[in-house]
Amino acid sequence: MDQKQMFKQMIDFQKSTFDNSFNAMSSLQEQGEKMVQTFLEQAAWLPEDGKKAVDGWLNAYKEGRSKFKDAVEKNFEKVEKYFAGAEKE
Repeated sequence: MDQKQMFKQMIDFQKSTFDNSFNAMSSLQEQGEKMVQTFLEQAAWLPEDGKKAVDGWLNAYKEGRSKFKDAVEKNFEKVEKYFAGAEKE
């Protein structure tokens, strides 16, 4: 098997693994977020500022997760372009 083909298959496998793992992690985080939201709705003793702080934390977490996925996808694209260019040569 050609080395370029082998590396391309490895990268495809790693991208697939990342996507599946990321989706599983996202599902768990969304379930956790739903639990926190339910808790906040029922926590009458928690001041509104505390609820806003937790909401801000959850939003920052979502944004960070999204930026992480975008960065990984951009780097996978760079690697795929590299191997696509190497195949043409």
